[in-house]
Amino acid sequence: VQLQASGGGSVQAGGSLRLSCAASIRTFRSYGWFRQAPGKEREFVAAILSDGRKYYSDSVKGRFTISRDNAKNTLYLEMNSLKVEDTAVYYCAAGNPIISTVSRNEGYRNWGQGTQVTVSS
Repeated sequence: VQLQASGGGSVQAGGSLRLSCAASIRTFRSYGWFRQAPGKEREFVAAILSDGRKYYSDSVKGRFTISRDNAKNTLYLEMNSLKVEDTAVYYCAAGNPIISTVSRNEGYRNWGQGTQVTVSS
């Protein structure tokens, strides 16, 4: 399964971006977004399970929305009220995580190449 992330870019604080992640085939039931800022470890952002349940990190809750279009095999991340600290490379991931691994790297088998999001003050 190949995942192709897109939609990153540069925006001022308070702005919005929408990331997309196209999957070559629909194999996995759950998808997630992670991000990695320079000098930091990759961290969980959001996930959506096959039953529609959504999970968010505390840092993005209320500002970001994850969604999926099963017909298009595409995952989205709507990012609003962006902050400078949201600057990172964003990765989409696919897999079949259990609840305890929804927010962990090991819950996902396939990863996209990443798309850069830069938020300036």
